[in-house]
Amino acid sequence: MKLIGMLDSPYVRRVAVSLKRLGVAFEHESVSVFREMERFRALNPVVKAPTFITDEGEVLMESSLILDYLECWIGPGRGLMPSTLPERTRTLRLTGLALVAYEKAVQIHYERNLRPTERQHAPWLERVSEQLRTACGELERELLAQPCSAGVTIGQDGISIAVGWSFIQLVASDTVGADDFPALATFTAEAEALAIFRTLPMV
Repeated sequence: MKLIGMLDSPYVRRVAVSLKRLGVAFEHESVSVFREMERFRALNPVVKAPTFITDEGEVLMESSLILDYLECWIGPGRGLMPSTLPERTRTLRLTGLALVAYEKAVQIHYERNLRPTERQHAPWLERVSEQLRTACGELERELLAQPCSAGVTIGQDGISIAVGWSFIQLVASDTVGADDFPALATFTAEAEALAIFRTLPMV
């Protein structure tokens, strides 16, 4: 199995950490969709990170769909998603909130760094910034009400939250800071101390 993409993408890193957590052997090929577009195109013609190539040579993309494939591949009861509906529902909620936060942080990063200053749209930035703050606020509330594991039994919700918070602090800490979300910051620090995170650093 092969994972294509840079670990500074929360989507790529989410899959990579999940693979490590599952104990699945894989090759990571660090290819940039910006600096190495033609090299990436040769692996996946739509140039989408993360790209995942199965042992059978099938090319998959989108982190959630790749992880769904892995859940099925590894077998019932051995994955990172709970099997009971109430637990799975909460995991899906936390993971969904984390993915919203990813998306909004990426939008802020692209608006600030890829669009010329004179063409940046302040109302759009404020809108996505508020969505980012709201998603983090919901995660903070959830973690305070019912903490999830940041240890060796960390599940998909915890992985997604920690990867996302680290990315947000890299690209948008002026919008969402650790002082405002201490539970998120503490949880992520504990998760980032795990070997599965330390061996796959974001930068």
